[in-house]
Amino acid sequence: MVVRGIMIGALAVLATGCGKKDRPKADLAASRVTTIGVNAYLWRASLDALSFMPLLQTDSNGGVIVTDWYANPKNPGERVKVTVSILDQDLRADALRVAASRQVSQGGQWVDAPVQAATVQKLEDIILTKARDLRRAAISG
Repeated sequence: MVVRGIMIGALAVLATGCGKKDRPKADLAASRVTTIGVNAYLWRASLDALSFMPLLQTDSNGGVIVTDWYANPKNPGERVKVTVSILDQDLRADALRVAASRQVSQGGQWVDAPVQAATVQKLEDIILTKARDLRRAAISG
């Protein structure tokens, strides 16, 4: 009886030890990539989207990109300045904030002008789409 009880107890210990183990999962393209302080996909996508503009400030730990004034050569009487803020370490739409300023030339002076909300929304969409594409590319290899 005693031997039988010990055997049953030993088998119970072995059975529980062979159960589901917590193994680290390989997540090649996590939505949270934080080696630079903010989401790396959003950061890279923001830099790519603004690559045609001169940059004044970039802070990868704080997640801020500030451009200098940019005038399109086809429309030199108008210029824009953009600030991108990455607010979170996750790849989410609400982790991105874009602000833009616009000026037009009037009589040789730059005068503030309104920025259409659709312009800022379009830039946010471009950055988010690029970030998702970068993540998908990392997943596929």
